[in-house]
Amino acid sequence: MTKNVFIAITGRPNAGKSSLTNLLVGEKISIVSEKPQTTRNRINGVLTKDDTQFVFIDTPGFLKPRTKLAEHMVKAVRTSVDDVDVAILMADATKKLSAIEQELARSFASHNTKVILLLNKIDLVKSKEELLPLLDEYSKLYNFEDIIPISVKKRINTELIMPLLEKYAVEGEHFFPDDIATDRTERFLCSELIREKLLWTMQQEIPHGTAVEIESFSSRTNKNNAEVIDVGAVIICEKQSHKGMIIGKGGERLKQIGSLARKDIEEMLDAKVNLQIFVKVKENWRDNERFITDNKIADD
Repeated sequence: MTKNVFIAITGRPNAGKSSLTNLLVGEKISIVSEKPQTTRNRINGVLTKDDTQFVFIDTPGFLKPRTKLAEHMVKAVRTSVDDVDVAILMADATKKLSAIEQELARSFASHNTKVILLLNKIDLVKSKEELLPLLDEYSKLYNFEDIIPISVKKRINTELIMPLLEKYAVEGEHFFPDDIATDRTERFLCSELIREKLLWTMQQEIPHGTAVEIESFSSRTNKNNAEVIDVGAVIICEKQSHKGMIIGKGGERLKQIGSLARKDIEEMLDAKVNLQIFVKVKENWRDNERFITDNKIADD
């Protein structure tokens, strides 16, 4: 008898949702950064364990929309809690309960969603006694199925999560092939890996007015009869001054982004990769509905 369980992973930006998704799936399918709004798309992670298929929906961090891009991100979160078997609310143990968690709780209530609260980053809290007032606040916020203090980074209590999720599995055919880790295309994952390295190398210098588009993706065999994947990518930014910062003096920063991304892409594709990255300016692209939709930058 085969079973499925669909799990939405929600929470404020930078609560650890993508890190949790990668941990539970056992592969890197969501990019990770300390910056908020790193995840812009609803990404499905898939893990088939024995007869049960777990489908994890890693959602963008819930935020107040100020641009068309942000509206798409919020829509992705709201859509993700529809018809799932259970949701996870990822909360940050180092931060107070905020309007974001309150809004998510209202959304859960409107859908009658079963929710497990994971209070992440407990390794950064000095003593367990500090957690008690926060746990009390959250217990009053929503009727959670379970509340577990965890640390994804330090692997504290993370082994308790999967047995809890399996309780919500329902009988039915698997929705995805048993051997895949995500339903996202290789092109999409390549663009996300490049964007991750962009966020890592730029640190605080450029806001989130950047996106990555894969313009070409093809395979060939080199003279040594080895497969080579040619990837052509474009980093899109909003200002001409940002373009110069991304490229860096003598092109050094763009080379660094490309080198870091190529390493991860080669590991993901298990092939040699020829990666070419260019930078283009498109002012105010985050408020351009057609551009966002056509390029699937925040699709749902």
